[in-house]
Amino acid sequence: MIPPAFTYRRASSADEALGLAAEYGEDAKYLAGGHSLLPLMKLRFASPSVLIDLGRITELCYVRDEGTYVAIGALTRHHDVQHSPILAEQVPLLAHTASQVGDPQTRHRGTIGGSVAHGDAASDLPAALLALDATFVVRGPEGTRPVPASEFFKGIFETALEPGELLTEIQVPKPAAPAAWSFQKFTKRAIDWAIVGVAVQGHSIALVNMGPTPLRATAAEAALASGASAADAAALAAEGTSAGSDIHATRSYREHLARVLVRRALEEAAARS
Repeated sequence: MIPPAFTYRRASSADEALGLAAEYGEDAKYLAGGHSLLPLMKLRFASPSVLIDLGRITELCYVRDEGTYVAIGALTRHHDVQHSPILAEQVPLLAHTASQVGDPQTRHRGTIGGSVAHGDAASDLPAALLALDATFVVRGPEGTRPVPASEFFKGIFETALEPGELLTEIQVPKPAAPAAWSFQKFTKRAIDWAIVGVAVQGHSIALVNMGPTPLRATAAEAALASGASAADAAALAAEGTSAGSDIHATRSYREHLARVLVRRALEEAAARS
């Protein structure tokens, strides 16, 4: 399908992008890699009259070691997250999760910030960042503010971003303990969205596609903290979730997958520690 007509503006800096957003107001949308927004426009689920292209803003493309955390520019491509030596050493869960996103074309065009700002509960990277207790740095007319991942995802395709605000950086704390991580997902095809996915970092467990937003498996986390086995903790993985039913899976099947995948993830993470 062909998207509705729109005005195209290209920004060369974050400041210029914010200025254009202020000029056009709520009629404008930021465009990063385009793999999230353009399909919605083709389906008429989104119809911005102005697109502000962020693709040439090189100042937001980086992975830097900042001592206690790793800073990732919001326009860093999935491919670059996947192949970052810093992330491979310090936050391997994130590098590995990026390698599982879509196909090579998607990973070369899609951006980590675009995935986060889109707020899709079926996306891999938001759940991994939730498990890692990441912080999202947001810039807007009122200045810069940090938003913890636990407070960022509000509802279906809804985030804490206010109109005109721009996600500029993702800050990922370096895990204090030796790497004990895993990412598991179940798909019909490798390039598909996950029917269910699981990201584990230590005793933190985040779920993909088990509700309107990325979710923490809090019951399973509490069981682990109390000394439960991987099997016993995984049996609680679906508690407190609200998975939907669709043409791909029923709610009960998603709950079953969550329990199975959490157990696999916890066992794989334990083998790495």
